Amino acid sequence: MIGRRRPERIGPDEALPGRPQRPFALSGTHTVLGTPLEGPWPEGTQVLYVAMGCFWGVERIYWQLPGVVTTAAGYMGGYTPNPTYAETCTGRTGHTETVLVAYDPARTTPTELLRAFWENHDPTTANRQGNDIGTQYRSAIFPTTPEQREAAERTRDAFQGVLTAAGAGTITTEIVDAAQAGPFWYAEEEHQQYLDKNPGGYCNHGPNGCRLPTL
Repeated sequence: MIGRRRPERIGPDEALPGRPQRPFALSGTHTVLGTPLEGPWPEGTQVLYVAMGCFWGVERIYWQLPGVVTTAAGYMGGYTPNPTYAETCTGRTGHTETVLVAYDPARTTPTELLRAFWENHDPTTANRQGNDIGTQYRSAIFPTTPEQREAAERTRDAFQGVLTAAGAGTITTEIVDAAQAGPFWYAEEEHQQYLDKNPGGYCNHGPNGCRLPTL
């Protein structure tokens, strides 16, 4: 048995072993944008990884933003190599459901991408988004550049000010450099662009009522 969902973060010694190879095939093309899921992308393309609950709704938010080259659903921030969705949902991989956002830095900025992050989920609920409960739903940002890291910390602090003024809680979002967080493992084909393939599918993301100030 894979085991029951864990309510708290595990350590590497507790993680499922995973496997050396991806246990499924991917089509390789974004169903909305028509771009490669795994590259190659145009020269200069940069990648930011965000986790804000169920990756289905998160991915749809990002594929609609100007300057985004491609998006993909996957798993990151844990220990198990080449995990499956079922394994990740137990909490025993250490991963959180994550979306890869590849973007053109000439057309958008990390700040604008993170505006969508802060304004479309609840960053104050640790290991939970609404009725989705577990460490695989924790809020996280995995920057790949110093500019992204700076923007993540700056926008976090600014958004905390907005939340505090509104009487809301304290941000629990992890900010961990992607190099430290470990590889991004692509999710199964059925999870890629899920809400394009299933327009009436489950999604618990949308405006949270707070706005990030202009920075």
